[in-house]
Amino acid sequence: MPTAFLRVLLAWIACSIILVAGGLPGAAHANNIDARLVAGTAAPGEDAVIALLMDPADGWHGYWSNPGDAGYGMTLDWTLPDGVSVGDPQYPVPQTLLISGLMNHVYEGRYAVLVPASVSARMAPGEAVPIAVRARWLACTDTICVPEEATLRARLAIADRARQDPRLAAWRAALPAPLAEPGRYEIAGGRLRAAIPVAAGASLAAPHLFLADDGVVDYAARQDVSRRGDWIIVETDAREGATAEGAHGAVLRLNDGRGVSVRLEPGPVGAAGEPLANAARADGTGTGPLALLLLLLLAAFAGGLLLNVMPCVFPVLSLKAVALARARGDSDGRARTEALAYTAGVLVTVVALGGVLLILRMLGQEVGWAFQLQEPATIVLLFLLVTAIAANLAGVYEMVLPVPVERRGGGAFGTGMLAAFVATPCTGPFMAGAMGAALLLPAWAALALFAALGLGLAAPFLAIGFVPRLRAMIPQPGRWMNAFRRTMAVPMALTGVALFWLCWRVGGWTLAVMALIAGAGVLAVLFMAGRRQAKGRGVAALAGVTLLIAACAGGLAAWMEPAPAAADAVALPGTQPFSIEALAAARAEGRPVFAYFTADWCVTCKVNERVAIDRAPVAKAFADHEVAVLRGDFTRGDPAIARFLSENGAAGVPLYIWYAPGKPPQILPQVLSADALVTLARDGVPGNGANPG
Repeated sequence: MPTAFLRVLLAWIACSIILVAGGLPGAAHANNIDARLVAGTAAPGEDAVIALLMDPADGWHGYWSNPGDAGYGMTLDWTLPDGVSVGDPQYPVPQTLLISGLMNHVYEGRYAVLVPASVSARMAPGEAVPIAVRARWLACTDTICVPEEATLRARLAIADRARQDPRLAAWRAALPAPLAEPGRYEIAGGRLRAAIPVAAGASLAAPHLFLADDGVVDYAARQDVSRRGDWIIVETDAREGATAEGAHGAVLRLNDGRGVSVRLEPGPVGAAGEPLANAARADGTGTGPLALLLLLLLAAFAGGLLLNVMPCVFPVLSLKAVALARARGDSDGRARTEALAYTAGVLVTVVALGGVLLILRMLGQEVGWAFQLQEPATIVLLFLLVTAIAANLAGVYEMVLPVPVERRGGGAFGTGMLAAFVATPCTGPFMAGAMGAALLLPAWAALALFAALGLGLAAPFLAIGFVPRLRAMIPQPGRWMNAFRRTMAVPMALTGVALFWLCWRVGGWTLAVMALIAGAGVLAVLFMAGRRQAKGRGVAALAGVTLLIAACAGGLAAWMEPAPAAADAVALPGTQPFSIEALAAARAEGRPVFAYFTADWCVTCKVNERVAIDRAPVAKAFADHEVAVLRGDFTRGDPAIARFLSENGAAGVPLYIWYAPGKPPQILPQVLSADALVTLARDGVPGNGANPG
């Protein structure tokens, strides 16, 4: 393992994250929830109502102010003229949506959010003042969520007498009716009991209690509802750590579309009454949210573990091999330190990448897993780093960390960071579903999944550090390690060649030549550093020059305009670029469709294309059975493809889907064979035991 590239690596990681966060273009696409601002008229000195009319597309839904187990509510940033002010938005009675044990509070059809407004008495009748709001919300289907936003504008007409929009009465009727008398609630033994004053004659066809504040109740837990005279008693599981302190706003749904809003204050609730049926609860037959999260964590761990044998990891095996060979002679304490430092490097990088991914998606960017390799600046910086590591392994120079840093695992930490950064572009078995779910779950759960993935990736090295018998299986350290280290420079150099090719694919010859010049400059500086080290001289100034070259190259790469996409040579005749329209047209013709999603930086994708997809027998079978082939290239990122991947539960590539005429789509395994695809074209099911899943 090269010893002292931690300083370079940290600078590179920071630089690349900044460039990625700043360089991704915003996605330009129609919102899945159409939003309009309706202002109407208002009289000076009187109150008015402004409406945000939200119209989800078929299959999409929006969220209540408290979204439940997943999602987030709407945020509004108003631009108002002098003399006009607005209050808190008022939401209609929400619906419940239970998906895999997660309870969400949603709106699945058109709905209006009403905002009370006050107009100053000093405003003159006859003018129409402009109002605007920057609205941000989350639009979801059952499988994908997309952050959306829009700047909505309208004019509020000032008149002697306010004239209400005729639709306002219907919008007001959808709001929960406020109760004048507060309700009461208490929490004991992990249970919340609430009493809401509702007249005995009120109809309750689908009662459900929605708490406006998060962290009070378990949303997916069963709600037991009973009636005691003029009180409705609701009992459910409280969230861990919740206490009966302070008042909470709440909405009690009485039946579909109708409800009451109430202020719940701490106080005695009393005994339950006559039980009522509850139409909105977890039925107990599915997987609860905690159990579901545990299953996803296990899937993420297994996916990270399997990444160690996936083609994506092959380029960094040389780093791991050198580190493992050195660990053979370490004491137990040193080996454990190295293992923990390596694991920490993996976890820090994976969680950081996951966090940046979530932030970018919250900001409206349609990005997926391995987004960092869609940016030319990141590829160039990675090319220069791999070049420097290959030169170190070949003995051109030595990178030496300060002794205290090295003893505390600084080199292993850097190795873990690099392994995670390079080894996670492609999704592997078990990992796809977990990473897809991470894009739909709350941030804390998503970050836990990313951490589980990193722990799985680091698990083999962690086991070697803590299990002496595994470490004893490695040959004794000796002179052979120098030869082994230089041998490991070969796969690292080949990785550099692959990254140079990727520079050409992403940025054309301009980017490739620039990267080559920068790489030559780095090698020249490192060669001089090696000569100075042989004479016992310092190399701090040369290290600074190397970082300056890398910074300049990364900055130029971020500034360059993207080159036209390079043409792809595929063996399947008639392959078309993927689009929703092309998919719909092929299915409308009654043809079977094979859609596959790839990227030039995904080694697993390239291996599958070489050994399975772009093969003459597959081309003949697809032609004989008139299979339409659609290819989605995710090399540079594509908002439409990112959205489609998320809709199909995938956070990244590869993804392979088979559409048989008149049947639901089948998601194919991520490791393909030509025989399986031939059988798929002939019989409609994959061969060689490769079942869709």
